[in-house]
Amino acid sequence: MPAPAQPLRVGVVGLGFAGTTALDAFSSLPGVEVVALAGQEQPRLDELADSRGVPNRYHDWEDLVARDDLDIVSIGVPNHLHAPIGIAALESGKHVFCEKPLAPTGDLAQAMVDTAVAADRVLEVAFNHRRRADVQYLHRFLDERGIGRVYHARTSWRRRQGIPGLGSWFTNRDMAGGGPMIDLGPHMLDIALHLMDEPRVTSVSAVTYGELGRTGRGGRQGAPSTGGTRTFEVEDFGSALLRLDTGGSIHLEASWASYSADEEDIAVELLGSTGGVRLFVRDYATDDTLRIYTDLDGVPVVVTPTVHVPAGHHLSVITEFVATVRSGEWANAHGEYALHRSRVLDAVYRSAEEHREVEVEAA
Repeated sequence: MPAPAQPLRVGVVGLGFAGTTALDAFSSLPGVEVVALAGQEQPRLDELADSRGVPNRYHDWEDLVARDDLDIVSIGVPNHLHAPIGIAALESGKHVFCEKPLAPTGDLAQAMVDTAVAADRVLEVAFNHRRRADVQYLHRFLDERGIGRVYHARTSWRRRQGIPGLGSWFTNRDMAGGGPMIDLGPHMLDIALHLMDEPRVTSVSAVTYGELGRTGRGGRQGAPSTGGTRTFEVEDFGSALLRLDTGGSIHLEASWASYSADEEDIAVELLGSTGGVRLFVRDYATDDTLRIYTDLDGVPVVVTPTVHVPAGHHLSVITEFVATVRSGEWANAHGEYALHRSRVLDAVYRSAEEHREVEVEAA
């Protein structure tokens, strides 16, 4: 009998939602041990390590990454730290699981991917929403049935009042890299490109606004308001038209706050030459999220598939990541697809700043 595989040893960096979610997901998998946790809020660090049984805790991420007994480093910290932590971990021979976006700029994302390739280590990003059961249903439907040539997609994540932490790192340009376009936009762009069979975005025409956030409005209810312009340095609303190498297009919209009907709405709609599909999720609904539009004997028909969406999307992506690490098949697992998304977001912000359409740099 072959010897059982050695447990994969994981170090988690980050104590917020992303870090805690990754910590719990890795801890739940057989043959995986979370042996180290790093973060700078000592009470939270102690509480998490004690409650999850993590034996080693660190104030500084550098000390965690320096351990020579880790197989994986999981990154769940502000965006500006993704690249330095990821590159250091990869260079030391560890696989990396990183919260989205891969990095706040395309150049930093490129450096991470280049390091993963040179080290031949897996680099994966937490694009957990493509693992939703309804998104996977649509993916199978499009593969098996299709809707003809998909010529346009609309994809959006919109909030009525949902700026995360006015005055926190989320609204600091150097730390975050942007607002909802880099926070919510990566998920929506990823879902659309995934469903459309990964076309390449060639150019972008975009606008961004910060009308509410700059005056201290639009924060989550009960969250502190900054007022003025001192700490809100990013957009609270962005919209972009993306041109594809297939001749098709995508309209991408991301909003933390706006005076509109939307509360917390996630939507993806694909228009094809013989049909259409729509995903619409209001307030994280788990049922009745799908519509398929087609014709039956020349009469327009709407099909409503029954798909229940359980929780656990983060667990799904981490399970796949662990399986990839164990497989040893890493040739196409160095974060290349995530790099393209970072290049697209670069173009979104550049287009908005320069008030013109710009080309997307090749990944």
